[in-house]
Amino acid sequence: MSKTFRIAVLPGDGIGPEVTAEGIRVLKAAESRLEGVKFALEEYSVGAGEYLKSGDALPPATMDKVRACDAILLGAMGLPDVRLSGGTEIAPQIDIREILELYNGLRPVRLYHPDDTPLKGYATGEIDFAIIRESTEGLFFSRKQSYAKDASEVRDTMRISRHGAERVIRAAFRVAQGRRKHLTLVDKANVLPSMAFFRQVFYEIAPEFPDVRVDHCYVDAAALFLVRRPRDFDVLVTENMFGDILSDLAASLVGGMGMAPSADIGDRHAVFQPAHGSAPDIAGKAIANPVAMILSVAMMLDWLGLPAPARAIERAVEEVFADPGNRTADMGGRLSTGAMGDKILEAM
Repeated sequence: MSKTFRIAVLPGDGIGPEVTAEGIRVLKAAESRLEGVKFALEEYSVGAGEYLKSGDALPPATMDKVRACDAILLGAMGLPDVRLSGGTEIAPQIDIREILELYNGLRPVRLYHPDDTPLKGYATGEIDFAIIRESTEGLFFSRKQSYAKDASEVRDTMRISRHGAERVIRAAFRVAQGRRKHLTLVDKANVLPSMAFFRQVFYEIAPEFPDVRVDHCYVDAAALFLVRRPRDFDVLVTENMFGDILSDLAASLVGGMGMAPSADIGDRHAVFQPAHGSAPDIAGKAIANPVAMILSVAMMLDWLGLPAPARAIERAVEEVFADPGNRTADMGGRLSTGAMGDKILEAM
């Protein structure tokens, strides 16, 4: 029995197309080793470039086609100088999360070599945790509001709904069950009523998962502890903005944003993308690190129910990074984007 998965490919802006190309090379290599499994790739123009061309960064007709696919592979979107009238950047990747209700923002963090962390005394795999970021509300809730140019103040609203909190917290517990069975809630419940509510919901749900050890931590303390003792963490669940910030901090512990894969997962759809931005300053120079995209492809394969090729990609990355000479410019190395892809393909 054969199965064809339709994959929407959204290369996006800046270095997005470059890293996406390497992710697709790895995906095709995985496909060649799978019996009865095919990937039908459907590429669509979404992002700042599309906004400049058509006036809409995420055309409705394109969104309808993307919605019909089995999974979405996204490169990077947005350019610093392409902004909406309210002053914020074009961000169709956030629109997609909200439209498809991709509430489970999964950000795995893993150290592949001791040389790649600024911290002392950590071996390969000793930094290994996952941040789960609620991806549809929180402080991003009011991101599309406008303000008068002569305004004397502007307020952003943090929205924490019971529905939103319950579904992301349960998702985090399920992730923890598949790892080391430890879940940490990160909030600011000592100051913000919305966060006190988030904590209330967390502890209401915790008894449903008696096999998972739970604790909680204020977000400022979490930032400190992630640097001082990252071994203490297994899975962390938090609000949208807090998760955005902590994910970047966590990436710095294992080599930078080029080593930061991610997924935004809902009940029916999912997007897989490197957590980094479009990096227009290095676009076209063939020096972008494609590993975050390649590891995002592995996450996509896992989600599609294909764990064997996902593990093969992860093992290949670990094998390549065992040699400190195999690094792109962002990590102090000399490999080009394509050369890093070649190394990982060879290891596969």
